[in-house]
Amino acid sequence: MRFFSILTALLVTASLYLMVFEREAVVAFAAGDAPDADGTGSEAKVEPVERVSVVALSSNAKMIEQAILVRGRTEAARQVDVRAETSGVVVSEPLRKGTNIAEGDLLCSIDPGTRQVSLAEANARLAEATSRLPESRARLAEARAALPAAEARVVEARARVPEAKARLSEARANVPGAEARLDDARASVPTAEARLKEAEVAIPTAEARLLEARTAIPTAEARLAEAEASIPTAEARLAEALAAVPAALAALEEARARLPESEARVNEARARLAEAETNAQAAKGLAKDGFASETRVKATEAALQSAVAGVQSSITGLESAKSGVQSAISRVEGSRANIQAAKGQVESAKAAVVTARGQVESARATVQAAIGQVESSKAALQSAKGQVESARAAVKTAEGAIESAHAAIESALSGVESVDAGIATALSQVESAKAGIESAKSGVEGALAGIQAANAGVASAENEIERLEIHAPFSGLLESDTAELGALLQPGGLCATIIQLDPIKLVGFVPETEVDNVTVGALAGARLATGREVVGNVTFLSRSADPTTRTFRVEIAVANDDLSIRDGQTAEIVIGAAAQEAHLIPQSALTLDDAGTLGVRVVGDGDITAFKAVNILRDATDGVYVGGLGSAANIIVVGQEFVTEGVPVTPTYREATQ
Repeated sequence: MRFFSILTALLVTASLYLMVFEREAVVAFAAGDAPDADGTGSEAKVEPVERVSVVALSSNAKMIEQAILVRGRTEAARQVDVRAETSGVVVSEPLRKGTNIAEGDLLCSIDPGTRQVSLAEANARLAEATSRLPESRARLAEARAALPAAEARVVEARARVPEAKARLSEARANVPGAEARLDDARASVPTAEARLKEAEVAIPTAEARLLEARTAIPTAEARLAEAEASIPTAEARLAEALAAVPAALAALEEARARLPESEARVNEARARLAEAETNAQAAKGLAKDGFASETRVKATEAALQSAVAGVQSSITGLESAKSGVQSAISRVEGSRANIQAAKGQVESAKAAVVTARGQVESARATVQAAIGQVESSKAALQSAKGQVESARAAVKTAEGAIESAHAAIESALSGVESVDAGIATALSQVESAKAGIESAKSGVEGALAGIQAANAGVASAENEIERLEIHAPFSGLLESDTAELGALLQPGGLCATIIQLDPIKLVGFVPETEVDNVTVGALAGARLATGREVVGNVTFLSRSADPTTRTFRVEIAVANDDLSIRDGQTAEIVIGAAAQEAHLIPQSALTLDDAGTLGVRVVGDGDITAFKAVNILRDATDGVYVGGLGSAANIIVVGQEFVTEGVPVTPTYREATQ
């Protein structure tokens, strides 16, 4: 039994493999299109092809109307809450809700109170302000008439200004020259006096320099003798340093010779240490097994300690030898440094001799120069005294010229001040005339402002009276009662609510997948919840989607002459879209290709099958309307599941009943 179960499973698996992965070969084999036994096919002999019999529908496309179905509601075309703009008590009888009203009908009337009195008071103020205007204009004309005479006096006074200014300029022009000469003379006095003092001070300085130069000669000669005496000492130190080098080199060679001996002792001590460690380990092992006495163990340990001490001692000797080598090297280096230092001292002593000789020669030259400076300072002193006397005389002459120029300036300033006083008086008269004009203008402007303020008061009072009556802004129905008789209305208080239902709006929300098919002006119809059907046109399509539902608001205007359609009723809306080519086919003709694409199989050129993808446009009672097949197509409606793309068929056609 188990064998038959396994055989059945193998057969089912093979069948599934052939149906899924080798479907085209199986179909071709079933259709009689089997290859040759050798798999190459026969070129010399052409076998007749066995065709599959199918039933095809010869279909021609026709234009069908598209429609978009949305759900929505009715909305009033207009709705407004009419409110008061002023306060007061209602004195009109109320109109009841549902009343038909026309545009401009009176809805609420408010008690005027004292508003008529305010209007009369505003009119009185207007008349008073108007009466003050002629007097203000007369004053302005009088002030303007006085201005030309004052300006003529200013022109006359200004005509005398150039002459007075010319005299003043001439007098002032003479002053800079006199002041310049005085400044030059005064400036030359300090210079001459400074030169005199400089010459007087220069003589003691020159004499002091002469004395200092004469004093410096013995000092320089003493330094020369000292420098010459230091040369033998430096040469002796150099010889001593040169003599110390061989001894230091000999000590270095001796220290280096002791170094191998110390290293040999270290190696010998380390060998004894290794031997002692081996003996100690052997004695301990024998003692542990009972073949050696405790005394032998102690002796080997003592020998081990002695070997360790010998290693330490030899290492210390080696370090001492290395230290001796380093010390000897340091002595050699020190001797060489002493030689260099002694050579430097010899060179320094010789340079000091040269420097001292130069100082002696320089001191002698300085003495000769100081003698010349003393003679020159005495001559400069006599010249500076003459310059001081000459500069003081020039100062006296320049001061007299300045006094004369200042007297001329004072006289010219008096003339200019007299002319300026006349101009100031004339300008004062002009300013007074202009001030009168400005005052008169202010009076006129004040009168005009009073008239405008009075006009504003009148307009405000009239506007306040106009606000006492509240009229309907458009024709429609009262959705609420108007304000009750005796009710107190404040600004913004509700008088009534008006709605306009003709035409009425149908409001729906179109999905974003269908919004491109809706256009403003398109024909639309709706069925209300009551069963009534209405027709209108699209008047608005939103450009912005609702952020929550991602739908677009659409509005349709519908006539509502009898006002039978109410605001807020549910409606099922159908919006017409552009016509499109479509084929009416049975639903059974639809199939899927290997990729899962919905389409139909058609009879192509040479009666060879082909697959064409379609999109369903609309359902119908006798099939579905599909697009994507062009203007004409031969659609396989029977046998499409037994053929694949590229299979030859024998079609039997039937006409479409569209």
